Amino acid sequence: MKRSGFYMHIEGFEGFDRNLDFDKAQIRRGMRRAGSVVTKEARRLVSRRRVSRPGEYPGKGTGRLARSIRARVSRSGFLVKIEPKTGGDVPASDPYFVYLHYGVRRGARRRKDHKAQPAGPWRIEPRENYPADALQNRAAEVRSILGAALAAGLRVR
Repeated sequence: MKRSGFYMHIEGFEGFDRNLDFDKAQIRRGMRRAGSVVTKEARRLVSRRRVSRPGEYPGKGTGRLARSIRARVSRSGFLVKIEPKTGGDVPASDPYFVYLHYGVRRGARRRKDHKAQPAGPWRIEPRENYPADALQNRAAEVRSILGAALAAGLRVR
């Protein structure tokens, strides 16, 4: 199953020579801060207390989805992953946020090649992609945070 969520990463270091180095602690700190900004915005988008309609952001019933949204920095420090944490009530094999984003058809069956066979009307109609929209809403702030982190973490020997 394809996972919904959003990944932020830094690209384009191919043109640099070996005299350029990054202080990974500074980069990780900036990525953590940018992830925190986007996480707060994503939580805000799904925290309206209402029943959501198709095409809207998921509504808040118990608040479990909003509380589960996390930002994880990769081991290298150049990637932040923002998605709801699976586990607890939701096993890792059944991430509910994927069902919300892509929707579920009633009576759908899996084939041997793992492609879903759509059947019948929608059981859960697709909702909006709140992590991607949260990044888009805070793009200027994230860009300034990451720019400052890269400037602080850049070391030229």
